[in-house]
Amino acid sequence: MTYDPSNIFARILRGELPMHKVFEDEKTLAFMDIMPQAEGHTLVVPKCPAADLYALPAEFAGPLLATTQRVAAAVKKATGAPGIMIAQLNGKEAGQTVFHLHFHIIPRRHGADLAMHAHKMEAPEKLAAMAEKIRAALG
Repeated sequence: MTYDPSNIFARILRGELPMHKVFEDEKTLAFMDIMPQAEGHTLVVPKCPAADLYALPAEFAGPLLATTQRVAAAVKKATGAPGIMIAQLNGKEAGQTVFHLHFHIIPRRHGADLAMHAHKMEAPEKLAAMAEKIRAALG
């Protein structure tokens, strides 16, 4: 799969589009999903041009997983959710819609049904408030 540098996550990484940042280091960025499947739905992306898992340079694999693990713990704490779903899709047939590798961190509660993708954008002020709660949970 060819990487398209105009994808929405590449544009976010370049600072061309706004986002509600949760965490950032040299190799990764975590931010709120604007169409969350559940309150606290957060995305983690590598700071490199990788369309999917197969294109990820090895030196980003460890940091990407470490950030996902750290942010997932903070999302769990901030939302009080009893469970966290981590999702990562590769290819259109798998349901991937943004072709920049990313992990979904989605709080789960008993009885909450989730589709593969949400279709409603969340209010920016709600995303900002949740991002603040998750940052606080990160310490």
